[in-house]
Amino acid sequence: MKEIMKKNKRVTLVIIFTILIIAGLLDLKYEGLGYQLLPTTIQSYLNDIL
Repeated sequence: MKEIMKKNKRVTLVIIFTILIIAGLLDLKYEGLGYQLLPTTIQSYLNDIL
């Protein structure tokens, strides 16, 4: 029973981590709040990349 709970916990953590990565990338792409909080130099660098 404990092994099943550990597997489910690991899968849940991987899913949450993946969602956070995707949300961060979308925030940068659409210039969301996290993007606006960055310094201007980093914003211009990201604009050149994206």
